Amino acid sequence: MTSNLDIIVAGGGRVGFQTAEILANRGHDVTIIEPDERIVSEIADEWIATVIQGDATNPDIIEQAGIEQADAIAALTGETGLNLAVCLAASELNPGIRTIARIDRAAGTAYTRFVDAVLFPERAGARVAANEIVGSDVQTLADVTGDLDIMLVRVAEGAPAAGKQLTEVRFPAGTLVVSDDEGHRIARPDTMLTPGNRYVVAVEPDVADEVMNLMRG
Repeated sequence: MTSNLDIIVAGGGRVGFQTAEILANRGHDVTIIEPDERIVSEIADEWIATVIQGDATNPDIIEQAGIEQADAIAALTGETGLNLAVCLAASELNPGIRTIARIDRAAGTAYTRFVDAVLFPERAGARVAANEIVGSDVQTLADVTGDLDIMLVRVAEGAPAAGKQLTEVRFPAGTLVVSDDEGHRIARPDTMLTPGNRYVVAVEPDVADEVMNLMRG
């Protein structure tokens, strides 16, 4: 895919609109399809991109949105079945398009047989809530394929790794320190693990405790 994508978002509700807004702010061309006249009117008041009123499962409507040249379609309505139908219809009209469907429950991996990716916004919201409850010293940033965790970890004063360069710390296999302090640069062998600073760390679950012991004590 190119850096500037042509993206269709089906569903202009809370999730769909905010996703479209983020994508547009990143320079992508976004078209929203929304059946509700009231929501279309609300979007039109603050949205400068194309908004089409209609049913995104209707081939005529997604053709009107430019499905044939689109790079991706994200079906983000509140109905899982409708979202899957939108993605399947889009794939029929544009076999090369990337499809993303919002689902309403966590057991979403089964749906990847039919779409390229699934989205479960409630899980993302729960992750943010858990981070806020626990505090800012250790935060899970994202789910990735399988069980790998991407975390933001603050090095504690007095921890075994505190004040040492990466080459001086014997992290277990299954660990990758991704960033330097506060995420300004990719970590290097001479990156210093400064107490009080935070680092992005990718870690496999079976060594997570050992990594936390090294960085948190």
